[in-house]
Amino acid sequence: MTARLDPFAAAPALMKKWMAVSIDVAGSLEPSLVELVKIRSSQINACANCLNMHTAEARAKGETEQRIYLLSAWREAPCYTDRERAALAWTEALSTLSEGHPEPAVQEVLQAAFTEEEQVKLTLMINVINGWNRLAVGFGLWIETPATQAAGVAA
Repeated sequence: MTARLDPFAAAPALMKKWMAVSIDVAGSLEPSLVELVKIRSSQINACANCLNMHTAEARAKGETEQRIYLLSAWREAPCYTDRERAALAWTEALSTLSEGHPEPAVQEVLQAAFTEEEQVKLTLMINVINGWNRLAVGFGLWIETPATQAAGVAA
């Protein structure tokens, strides 16, 4: 895939700030949860770049193949914690706002699993990955990271 526009070249100062916010937000919650959220949002948004990147990064951080493969069917899969389920439900609710606002039950589960501060951090994480999905899909980005390159070598 050839990028239609390189946002890093077109708006380097803003992209540097966006990257810094992305890194800060991702570092505010446990890494395994962050990667699950990134993958699920990227599935919803059909972002091949981000799916490629975040599945490789999840594996590099110790995530299992089973949990990665079952993520699109997380409700039926027994391998996710209650906290992860709450985060995935919130991710879906916020990533599909055009289909309707989050149900009160989703918010109740979120509130039971996350402190108020963590709810803000998770919501910011969901916003960040949705933003990256839109940049990647909108501009046709394909970025190889050390994790994706290592996965390619291993395959």
